[in-house]
Amino acid sequence: MDGFAHLHVHSHYSLLDGAALTENLVDEAKAHGMTSLALTDHGNMFGAMDFYSNAVAAGIKPILGLEAYISPTTRQDRSMGGIDKAAYHMLLLSMNETGWHNLMKLSSRAYLEGFYYKPRIDRELLSQFNEGLICSTACLGGEVPSALLSNQPAKARKIAGEYLDIFGKDRFFIEIQVQGIPEQDKINPLLVELAQELGVGVVGTNDVHFLRRDDKKAHEVLTAISTGKTLADGGALNYSPELYLKSPAEMRKAFAAWPTAADNTLKIAEMCNLKLDFSTKYLP
Repeated sequence: MDGFAHLHVHSHYSLLDGAALTENLVDEAKAHGMTSLALTDHGNMFGAMDFYSNAVAAGIKPILGLEAYISPTTRQDRSMGGIDKAAYHMLLLSMNETGWHNLMKLSSRAYLEGFYYKPRIDRELLSQFNEGLICSTACLGGEVPSALLSNQPAKARKIAGEYLDIFGKDRFFIEIQVQGIPEQDKINPLLVELAQELGVGVVGTNDVHFLRRDDKKAHEVLTAISTGKTLADGGALNYSPELYLKSPAEMRKAFAAWPTAADNTLKIAEMCNLKLDFSTKYLP
């Protein structure tokens, strides 16, 4: 199978972390011959409408999503003492209008009820508002990868099992990434093994944070601003230079050891068919 769909993508609406305009992401995807593209900004959907309109105009299927923050306990729990233990990453993609509405509900409730360092959801909200949504375990900052990095495979399986119970086998995926990061080399085989044990799919993503490889420096400036330090003072966060919108061929090469992970990006893209109507007027 050929082709690839980027399902984990950040724009400049991932504030002080994403270094790509939504319209540029769409143009780059089209230049690569891609037919689908997701937008999954950190904790918000501020760019969803811009992205959707630009993608439709370019003939690209827009997949509206969110890299959500999930509390390991409840969204009301503010006893963790720091962001590292208070919020883990989770990728959510809307399949249809029901999923889109549920995604908006989750995002709103995260800000109104779960804000602690970040806008957070929890398992209770996911149980209520998961219809029409696809879930994956996200990056190294996800709950499942974090447990594996801490050498807690039983905990990782328990968490993945909880997600599976909420979303079911058709809508829950174990996510892997290949960006030259040693921690990924350690846990990717474990993640694939876990997926096989649970009978769920593996999906490969690139956690896009900038448009092209040579935009890495601009991204470093953004992250330095977020830390309140200069580049000279080591303010830039240590991101891989691989986090750009790669071509399908580049992504296929990255996942050569796990080709099904690339195949599943196309499968998920086919599952997502959100249509938004901008022509109807609604009175307040």
